[in-house]
Amino acid sequence: MPTYIALINLTDQGIRHIKAAPQLVDRIRAAFEAAGGSVPDVYLVMGPYDAVAICEAPDDDTYTRLVLSLAAGGDFRTTTLKAIANPRALLETLP
Repeated sequence: MPTYIALINLTDQGIRHIKAAPQLVDRIRAAFEAAGGSVPDVYLVMGPYDAVAICEAPDDDTYTRLVLSLAAGGDFRTTTLKAIANPRALLETLP
């Protein structure tokens, strides 16, 4: 299953609702699980992002649909990185 790394920034609204962050993470996990994916890890981080989530979804369309629908609540914005799970296999195909 494809893995995605979501770099998360809280909006002003998200910062005002910070005490509800655990419930937001629960909703995000439930949405991913209902779509056949998962969110195995979420970390608060220091630096240019407020949090990082490791997400799995069946495909790019499912991931994008989930993130857009969840972000529509206005509490966060994301930048997504698609992880390459087996870089060795990819590199071995290079000429």
